Amino acid sequence: MITTRFGDLLVVGILAIAMSFGGYSTVSGVERPNVVLVMTDDQGYGDVGVHGNDKIRTPNLDRFSEQGVTFTRFYCSPVCAPTRASLMTGRYYYRTGVVHTSRGGAKMQADEVTLAEMLSSAGYSTGLFGKWHLGDNYPMRPIDQGFDEVLRHSSGGIGQTPDKPNSYFDPLLWHNGCSFKAQGYCTDVFTDAAIEFIKTNRDGPFFVYLSTNTPHTPLEIADEYVERYRKMGLSETTARVYGMCENIDDNFGRLLATLDTLGLRDNTLIVFLTDNGPQQKRYTANLKGRKSWVYEGGIRVPCFVQWPGRFSGGRVVDRIAAHIDLLPTIVEACGVVLPKNVRIDGVSQLPRLSGTDTKLDDKRLLFFQCHRGLRPQRYHNAAVVSQRFKLVMHPGTFGDEQLAVAGVGAGAGAGAELYDIARDPNEDRPLVNAKRQKQLVAAYNEWFDDVRTTRDFVPGRIIVGSDEENPLRLCRYQDGTYRGDGFSHGWAVEVVRDGNYKLHVDQGDVKQPVPGRIHVRWLERENSIATKDGQAVFKLGKGTGTLDIWFQADGETRKRIGLNTTEGNVKLQF
Repeated sequence: MITTRFGDLLVVGILAIAMSFGGYSTVSGVERPNVVLVMTDDQGYGDVGVHGNDKIRTPNLDRFSEQGVTFTRFYCSPVCAPTRASLMTGRYYYRTGVVHTSRGGAKMQADEVTLAEMLSSAGYSTGLFGKWHLGDNYPMRPIDQGFDEVLRHSSGGIGQTPDKPNSYFDPLLWHNGCSFKAQGYCTDVFTDAAIEFIKTNRDGPFFVYLSTNTPHTPLEIADEYVERYRKMGLSETTARVYGMCENIDDNFGRLLATLDTLGLRDNTLIVFLTDNGPQQKRYTANLKGRKSWVYEGGIRVPCFVQWPGRFSGGRVVDRIAAHIDLLPTIVEACGVVLPKNVRIDGVSQLPRLSGTDTKLDDKRLLFFQCHRGLRPQRYHNAAVVSQRFKLVMHPGTFGDEQLAVAGVGAGAGAGAELYDIARDPNEDRPLVNAKRQKQLVAAYNEWFDDVRTTRDFVPGRIIVGSDEENPLRLCRYQDGTYRGDGFSHGWAVEVVRDGNYKLHVDQGDVKQPVPGRIHVRWLERENSIATKDGQAVFKLGKGTGTLDIWFQADGETRKRIGLNTTEGNVKLQF
């Protein structure tokens, strides 16, 4: 394999590309392992006992780490949807159409080839249980992206729009595209489903993606998990987070026990990681920053791996690695040939996991950036990480959509901080090294230009009029196109069927029907029709563009909605 200066993996030799009859080739003679990939939400580097946290109780994860292979410098994006896009594609998320976490920025382009699609086409049974957060509508749903069995919540979390109100207890979930009311605590429900999937597909091979929405807010967890931490004198917030992490640990233990009971453990590649740093202030193993920051506390996460039949345990990998590396690692382990014409940014870590490659790679660079707004700005909340050095640019500006970036340039400009991260992992002592900073800024600029050319940061489009999704729900906050004024201006869609559509607009907290009109703006035309109950029938023609639909009360101006609420959401049916 050939590695470019960006860490791109260009596949040659045994990973030469071959596709035939719609399926991916596999390498002959390779015993294909089952794959279990577990990722939690907002569980930081310090939220496991094995990283020096003497308050939290995570015995299963601690033992799994100690008996497996632990990455001490594993990185993810500073927030969740970008991490998930990179995890599923092996590519920097800016290439995939995902820009950030909501307001139109978390819709992965449908032609991205996912890990699930690669494994499914190679004969794996594939299941997702928990959080997806890469698009709730066709053709971006997990059932459209390679997963055979899907039990998930919508949007970025349970309790967010469009599924409001909702709860972590007995939550409203979606099973293969149909909504239903589950019974039990969300993490227990998702783990139960993953275990049942493993039992059903025990003859394998199978791929399980167990992606919990915990310990993300709201911090809902049974008191029995919280009380021990309250008695320690911890804050209520920390006590609840730790209780949620303990529940994750219990469920992880149940998952491992199932594999043991079924005799599948030795030939199962198991990966545990988290999606970004902690949302709240708490123990971080002295790492600086937290979720949404590009300091270490926001992007360095736990990553533990076992494959008992292949990897010797009790080992530590201190080389830098990242979310983009897991797809090429898993694909290589499964003997699956990567698809043609797909540029993979990650590098397989299989040699390091196997203990056959201990070479230093001081030339590799990893790039991280994320902020609100659909048009990424150069240097905005960004970082460049090497094995030794790290450049941080405008840290802590994730939510600042109006940031005026200036002065970073080629020198020691404003908003840039350089660290010798190998010697100063806490990022306490900024360096003055103009030459090194100039080199890293230049590499960042080249990377930014490169990822921009892939799609120019354009998110995926929702398909309207497809038999794959009828009725169709349009969520204004999660999937609407937000502009600089902080409000949604409709949805980026492709209408593939001419005809009449029945529309219903959610009027929010209105208790009584209010006389008014439903307005539809499509293909540079605006029409409206009187309605008393938020419903109307409109004719839509085929086309690609921005579809905007809203209810407007008689005698009032249009109400602009910018909050995470169901108000303004639309249901379409043809």
